[in-house]
Amino acid sequence: MDIHIAENRAALGEAAGKAIAAALRDRIAVNGSASVAFAAAPSQNETLATLIAEPGIDWGRVTAYHLDEYAGATPDAPYSFRRFLREHVFDHVKPAVFHQLRGEAKDRDKECDRYAALLPEEGFDIALLGIGENGHVAFNDPPCDFDDPADVKVVELDDACRLQQVNDGAFANLDDVPAEAFTLTIPVLLSAREMFIMVPGPKKAAAVAFALEGPVSSRCPASVLRTRARTTLYLDRDSASLLSA
Repeated sequence: MDIHIAENRAALGEAAGKAIAAALRDRIAVNGSASVAFAAAPSQNETLATLIAEPGIDWGRVTAYHLDEYAGATPDAPYSFRRFLREHVFDHVKPAVFHQLRGEAKDRDKECDRYAALLPEEGFDIALLGIGENGHVAFNDPPCDFDDPADVKVVELDDACRLQQVNDGAFANLDDVPAEAFTLTIPVLLSAREMFIMVPGPKKAAAVAFALEGPVSSRCPASVLRTRARTTLYLDRDSASLLSA
């Protein structure tokens, strides 16, 4: 894992966005297309803003996915991750297709199967990830299964994960946060050819320290990310503040 520590979250977002843009351009030039999985969270705002402003990306050759969605969320719900990505990315650039998890699906098992069938067989070309305050990746809260046989599943969100959504301003209080969500599993994320992980802010410092300096353990799902090559972690001074010198 390569680690970049920026002075602040704006600088983090600029550096990450430019690096992702370069990777996208390269992949499209070599392969003619690119599959990209997008995290949807306020921690990604600066990165996504930089990415969509970068020149020379043929977005019409990009197949886009997202990592997770609240169970029960409609496409236009204020807290929907599909809505977040439309507003921050796909209202500004136009991919070939944006494959979306349907949070409102009544038959959840069928929806997991439908979305899993859309995933690229050889893994995403590029995955854009974050790390949660509890160390989660997508909605794989601790403890999670690093060898999960499913590609897409419905999970019960733990209270720490749900409280983060309140802290992020997506919900007024804990009772408003859905208790369940659809998520891509850890093996699917690890199959990506290249991963970029953007983690700004002081509230992420403990999770970052555990992920980088603790054991590789399902107690901190993000710890498994450091076992993979072609992975770049972008921190700012706040999120890196608890790392040993």
